Amino acid sequence: MTLINLFCITSLRSDLIVRKFFTVSALGYEWNSEKEHNYDIVIVGGGIVGTATARELAIRNPKLKLAIIEKENRLAVHQSGHNSGVIHAGIYYKPGSLKAKLCVEGSALAYDYCDQKKIPYKKVGKLIVAVNHEEVDRLNELYQRGLQNGVKDMILVQQNDIQKYEPNCVGLKAIWSPHTGIVDWAQVNQSFGKDFESLGGQIYTNFKANKFELEDNTGDQLVKVIDNTGDKVIRTRFVVTAAGLHADRIAKLTNGQQNPRIVPFRGEYLILKKEKSQMVRTNIYPVPDPRFPFLGIHFTPRMDGSVWLGPNAVLSLKREGYKKSDFSLSDVWETIRFSGFRNLALKYLGPGFSELYRSFRTTAQVELLRKYVPSLTIDDIEPKTYSTGIRAQALDEKGNLVDDFVFDSGSDEIGKRVLHVRNAPSPAATSSLAIAKMIAEKTETLFLNK
Repeated sequence: MTLINLFCITSLRSDLIVRKFFTVSALGYEWNSEKEHNYDIVIVGGGIVGTATARELAIRNPKLKLAIIEKENRLAVHQSGHNSGVIHAGIYYKPGSLKAKLCVEGSALAYDYCDQKKIPYKKVGKLIVAVNHEEVDRLNELYQRGLQNGVKDMILVQQNDIQKYEPNCVGLKAIWSPHTGIVDWAQVNQSFGKDFESLGGQIYTNFKANKFELEDNTGDQLVKVIDNTGDKVIRTRFVVTAAGLHADRIAKLTNGQQNPRIVPFRGEYLILKKEKSQMVRTNIYPVPDPRFPFLGIHFTPRMDGSVWLGPNAVLSLKREGYKKSDFSLSDVWETIRFSGFRNLALKYLGPGFSELYRSFRTTAQVELLRKYVPSLTIDDIEPKTYSTGIRAQALDEKGNLVDDFVFDSGSDEIGKRVLHVRNAPSPAATSSLAIAKMIAEKTETLFLNK
């Protein structure tokens, strides 16, 4: 199998009443088993999409009682805290798609939000570089796509001018995107959580949703959400899920649709030595190859001054497996039993071998990176140090990557009270505030305006 390594309706309580029932932690409320936990809407998942959505619902509906439940002991533990940190401009995505629309809108909202909250970011820009004549044709098409998507201030850069933007970069032609930036998305995620709490929302960490039951409470049916210990129970009129790596599993718990399924891919980044970090000052990205499902490696400056190089894309043998040695038999079995994965594996066997090889051979990864920065050497890389993230890749049964956002609900009595965010792929962080508006509108249409 490793051959395929590719990649709540009541009024809000006052602060005094809240403090009577809860002990406030740094971000979130400690569980009080003596109190009934009843809400209008509960959001499952404390990542950036979940917290942005909860925040938006709280702003729009100040009389609703809202809560977030998160299985980890803090917010932004997984995808929202393990990503490249890029604020994308919206160039890559198919015109007319939700990805394109929400990314362009979300990028502007993200910059405004960071300015308002004084969250540091840097507009370091991005070069998308063509290194051969075939890529030049695709680059020109990509430029037209960016224009259709409404990306601002892009320009085409000819070969002799590339080094004006990145002195160590080479190529035949490039797109320069000045409004691409970098930020710590985990910090943004935490800020969304603080906003939500300040609006009266409550966050429960260490609450792993394990069971959803329908309960009749004097004529008003409520969904009872039970954690994996069976000791914590929350009752709510409606549920919104944004469970990321576990989106399909949470959907299954509420009798939702089987597909799309989530297959986890681990992205591994090399890191430039600190003394070499000035070698790259902007994002350097490849022209995507339509033959392959993932974007490819790139150079990414970080807010802490480091520079990440990658990622590759290898199948993770555990849904939250950030180390090469992490393994879960149940996760692996779930993956290989899925026909969509097997179809994907057969389709991309060759690229899978290549990704796996570069995972273990740093020199091979460096050679690929040298196509863009020829002066890069293996000695410039931090030895035995890398950073990883897990991509929750949604697949259909035929093995096609689900490339756009997917939202659905179930058909039974519980399912009708749940809205699932089934797929929120990159650039979900960039798009989070725009996604939140759309989910809030869907929530109001499905649940509140009936």
